[in-house]
Amino acid sequence: MAAILGGGLGGLSTGYYLLKNNANNPNKLKLFLFEATNQCGGWIKSIRTKDYLFEQGPRTIRPKGITGLNTLNMMQDLGLSEHISPIKPDHPAAKNRMIFANNALHLLPSSLKGIFQKNEPFSKPLIYAVFNDLKQPHKELKDDSIYNFVDRRFGREIADYAISPMICGICAGDAKEISVKFLMKTLFEYEQNYGGVMKGLMKSMFKTKIPDDIELTELAKTAKEEKWSVYTIRGGLEIFPITLKTYLQDSNVNLQFNTKVEEIEFVDSSLVKLKQSNGEVISANHVYSTIPAHILSKLVERQHPDLSKNLSDIPFVTVGIVNLYFSTNKPLITPAFGFLIPPLENSPILGVVFDSCCIPDQNGTVLTVMLGGRWFKEKFGENVKKDRLLNIAMKEIKSILKIDEDPAAFNVNILQKCIPQYVVGHYERVDKIRRYISEKNLPISLIGSSYDGVGVNDVIYSAKSQVEQDCTKT
Repeated sequence: MAAILGGGLGGLSTGYYLLKNNANNPNKLKLFLFEATNQCGGWIKSIRTKDYLFEQGPRTIRPKGITGLNTLNMMQDLGLSEHISPIKPDHPAAKNRMIFANNALHLLPSSLKGIFQKNEPFSKPLIYAVFNDLKQPHKELKDDSIYNFVDRRFGREIADYAISPMICGICAGDAKEISVKFLMKTLFEYEQNYGGVMKGLMKSMFKTKIPDDIELTELAKTAKEEKWSVYTIRGGLEIFPITLKTYLQDSNVNLQFNTKVEEIEFVDSSLVKLKQSNGEVISANHVYSTIPAHILSKLVERQHPDLSKNLSDIPFVTVGIVNLYFSTNKPLITPAFGFLIPPLENSPILGVVFDSCCIPDQNGTVLTVMLGGRWFKEKFGENVKKDRLLNIAMKEIKSILKIDEDPAAFNVNILQKCIPQYVVGHYERVDKIRRYISEKNLPISLIGSSYDGVGVNDVIYSAKSQVEQDCTKT
């Protein structure tokens, strides 16, 4: 019997790939999934009405690279192809991304032509950043922060006004702390191996490209051919985990909700006991943990304190989400994906997504304001009320977007410790954790955003990789 901890996207995807890898012997696979809450999907939650859609977590998915194509393959297999709504390169949400700096919104360049022109808030054309990289001396490092790396290679303005807000958008984090080796591994390797990013890029152009070892479905082929920027699901992204849940249930996976595991006891290399909060003990041959590292840390602490410490060292941040719906038919925003705010602006908000531009079938204007992240406690204290976050969001919206109307509907949520932070040394920390598990021969696999990437594609591919790796061993 295999046990999956967590019913978020990581746990559901793990169940999916375990079923796929045991398709020839489905009767031999006994699979349990334990979820502490009463629903699946983790942070993916959609609130749908006839007029608007509020997304509490991710709202779009990138189709690029092997991880993106892999997700599209899963989507088609689950029968979701007809529900996909792509955003193509000519769409305003693909072309128009902004930052708010120096009391104004600035459109970031989205074409080759744009890097040769001077664009505020940059003091000179972005092509000068390329020249900066070419003339910078080589610096040998094991890892560095993304901010230091970009500052060194491309200049302070790029670090402050392009990369720092981008990191706020990706993981609500501080670019001065986030590992370049983990989030921009290829660019960092170009610098370390060739002395610079552009030098590495030019040399890589003449190398034979290794084809992606993945067979593409029709949906993935279409996304590749049409060069989708991002895509979403009509009716809300939550349809994705709900469909996965149905797939698992139809395949006789035992899904147990409101089931909290309080301790994991490893008996030997093929037996583990899961002690539940109600006193019940479940035995399994292998555990797939997709719960956050800080929660898993507490479950293994008694038996493996060193492992527990390393797991707890992976930091997480809290994000405030304020969804706003304005029912007026008059345009309140410029069509765009939205805007991010550089940390040096010292704003209480991280940025705003223009959902009515990104998500289909919206009436009026729908916005999502993101607050806090790495700076949540610093900005709002320990026990901030939702009303305060709503007031702050409305104040910033009125100031930046000049929207004076009151929203017809709103929703405020505080996502406690929702996004892991891949701080400098993350790559080595995760490797150390997995080496400990391997050396101790513990029957547990670690899956999800705590270790392998924060995006939807990363979480799904983490499940696929770990399951296939384990199936290869057996």
